[in-house]
Amino acid sequence: MQRVLIDACGWVACMDAQLNVERDLEALFGPCQWLLLSSVHRELLRLESERSRRKPLLRALLEQKATLVEVDSSIHTDDALLEYASAHGCATLTVDTNLKRRLYEANLAVVEVRKNAHLHLVDSL
Repeated sequence: MQRVLIDACGWVACMDAQLNVERDLEALFGPCQWLLLSSVHRELLRLESERSRRKPLLRALLEQKATLVEVDSSIHTDDALLEYASAHGCATLTVDTNLKRRLYEANLAVVEVRKNAHLHLVDSL
């Protein structure tokens, strides 16, 4: 079963595009396990408090579907995502350009939101 790390900006992009994240991830990988780093969870809590109620982040859905992974809070979130993905062979859902580049260069699977409002695997930068 493919494990997929959810980055905050990737989740926000999915919510803004009104994607069915579960359906789209399963179309790419089949059944998969969602992983949420504790630092990403904290970032989503902050982002949610700053957003309009008209643009919900469906954080409860993410919390229900994802397994929370505790990471060292002194490590930058992007570094923690890269380190965890490398160590555990996870794909990462993100739209962060710098993080995508780092993951791609490390030969790790990167999932992003396309303009046509679907998820796809990055095959080149």
